[in-house]
This record gives sequence, C-alpha cells and structure tokens, in this order.
Amino acid sequence: MGAPDSQLDTLAREVGIDPDDAALVASVTHSSYAAEHRVESNERLEFLGDAVVGLVIAERAFRELDLPEGGLAQVRQATVSEPSLAAASRDLGLDAVLRLGRGEEATGGRGRDSLLADAYEAVVAAVYLAAGLEPARTLVLRTLDERFNEEARDPGASDAKSRLQEWAEAKSLGAPAYEVTGTGPGHDRRFTATARIAGEVVGTGEGPSKKLAELAAARAAWERRDA
Repeated sequence: MGAPDSQLDTLAREVGIDPDDAALVASVTHSSYAAEHRVESNERLEFLGDAVVGLVIAERAFRELDLPEGGLAQVRQATVSEPSLAAASRDLGLDAVLRLGRGEEATGGRGRDSLLADAYEAVVAAVYLAAGLEPARTLVLRTLDERFNEEARDPGASDAKSRLQEWAEAKSLGAPAYEVTGTGPGHDRRFTATARIAGEVVGTGEGPSKKLAELAAARAAWERRDA
C-alpha cells in the first residue's frame, strides 16, 4: 500500500524538505513494499539515521546533564529506544504514511514499533541528506524532547519497567499492570501509580506525570521483587 500524496506532503512540511525528495520517499518505504515494486527501501537510510539520532541525543545529554558516563548512557539509550522512536514516529504521522507490502499490511505492520522506529530514523537521515545536520538536529530535539526530559529527571528509571516485565514473565506471572490516579489542579497535578503482578500489589510510586508515576512504581517493585 502506497502513501497518498497528501500524507507525504504533510510529512514533508512537518520535517521541512521537498515532498519529491527521493530520500524522503525512500524513508517511508518498507522493504516489503520495495521488494514488490522494485524500488529503494529505507534500510540504508535507517543505518545513517540511527547514527544521527544517537549523536544528537548524546551531545544534548553531554552538554546539559551533570552525570557520569553511565548516567549519560542510560539517558541516551532510553531516549533512542525502540518504543521512544516509535512514539515519535506516530507523532509525525509516519504510521499513516508508511508504504508497506501486502503481507506486512495484512499482518499489522503499520502499528509495529520496530517498523515505526526504523522509519523515524530513516526520515531523520533524509532530512540530514537534504538539508544538513542542523535541520536534522532540530527535528530530533523537537520530537524527542519530552522523552529526553523524562529520562533526564531519573536516569535508568524506564529500564525498571522493562526489567520488571522480563522478570515477571520469566516467573510465568504475566506482565505487570499499572493503575494510575491523579490529584490536584491541572497546572499542578500529581499522579500515584500502583504496580500489580498476578493481581498482587508489588509497588507504588508518585510523579508529575502518569508515565513517571508508573516508572517510580516499577522501580519500587523491582527493588523488592525477591523480598
């Protein structure tokens, strides 16, 4: 399935390059579509974009955060993780623009984080090739700003959710579930999250956003997992 011209035009305006740019068109072309239509896929662009995104986030972390190397690495890794890039990809509307082969379309590829994260990196590469590093840097910083700030507040916290899920599934307990409640006025909301595994409360946490409250609950659960 090809991306309608109007959607590609919208993406081009969003990232600031020509909609007819060959690299931009390739950036939203999955290998399954490329194989069916004998056109270029986004795989090579993904390789370049991965390096550009990593550089931009590493530089921001180095310049802004007073952390040792390990903390800087945690912030960078979490900011450029597959779920983070997939969320940024959806924000740019890439899930609607992706060109997928018939089989990939039929099996739900349009909603798959791995495809969306790859497409995000490829689009960044297209911007880099068309306009240079500064526009690419601007795009990365704009689209990953919220995630970067969340990770910078508590480096390594997001790893706790992944580690907790892996541990619970290894124990055949199923994935953790989170319940979040909020209190306070809109400009000063506080959220409390409860983490449950197999119906049992295993941790609670608070934060200024639902996501940060969940991370705090996951960290609490992780620290007492074998208690």
